[in-house]
Amino acid sequence: MTIQAHLVELERKHKTLENELHEALVHLSTDDLRIVELKRRKLMVKDQIERLKQNETLH
Repeated sequence: MTIQAHLVELERKHKTLENELHEALVHLSTDDLRIVELKRRKLMVKDQIERLKQNETLH
C-alpha cells in the first residue's frame, strides 16, 4: 500500500469515527466509556495521519 493510499484509508477511518462519535453524543443514553473510547481511537488515527504526512514531506 502506498503512503497516499494509506493516508486516504486513515482519513476515511477518522471520518467514520467522527460520525460515530457525533451519533453517540446525540443519544443521551450512550455510555460515557464508549464516548471516551471513540475519542481515543479518533485521536490515535489523527496522530497516525499527522505522522505519515510529516514523513511524506521529509522524503
